[in-house]
Amino acid sequence: MGYRRVLLKLSGEALMGDQGYGIDPAIVQSIATDVAAVVATGTELAIVVGGGNIFRGLKGSAAGMDRATADYVGMLATVMNAITLQDGLERAGIATRVQSAISMQEVAEPYIRRKAIRHLEKGRVVIFGAGCGNPFFTTDTTAALRAAEIGADVVMKATKVDGVYDKDPTLHSDARRYETLTFQDVLSGELGVMDSTAIALCKDNAIPILVFDLFGAGNIGRAVAGEAIGTRITPSI
Repeated sequence: MGYRRVLLKLSGEALMGDQGYGIDPAIVQSIATDVAAVVATGTELAIVVGGGNIFRGLKGSAAGMDRATADYVGMLATVMNAITLQDGLERAGIATRVQSAISMQEVAEPYIRRKAIRHLEKGRVVIFGAGCGNPFFTTDTTAALRAAEIGADVVMKATKVDGVYDKDPTLHSDARRYETLTFQDVLSGELGVMDSTAIALCKDNAIPILVFDLFGAGNIGRAVAGEAIGTRITPSI
């Protein structure tokens, strides 16, 4: 396989599929099938999941909520997604642990870096919920942070599009997809791959980022195997 230890970032919006809200069980099952195939090869996999399918802090703030409060509500939404994803993975026969940055011992372990690494070494999938436990930080930043903490070889961002484009491909038919980019390209071009804090964290820790389409059958396995898929972001080309 192309990578030994992988941090997979899933957006909350990806979990809802074509629905306008919530979680599509078929999407969860599809992810579980792909993850099971990856874990069977011996790759260590950790997942950071967003909560935008249930609640997004920025939207809550824009509607008049206190920003910190809105972000905490969004963090709780990510735990709901993490537990749902855990259920799907375990029904696929994958040993899974959810670790939450906000203490809720009845449903998840607290986030402990060494314990997370030990789970990975034992072949368990670790799902990180509740972001990094602090408001004003996105789950993209959490993905970069956790990847650095656990020594991941790559951050893989699974999205609804097949890579990074120079403009929105849903609005512009002439949008061009990049195969490779540098961290500086992303920051200077304001390409919106991940927020600037997440990009800077990956840049400082030399952790490459791969952006790819979640919904292609077997795409998670192809990405982990190092196949030419999506857009790869590295320190230099």
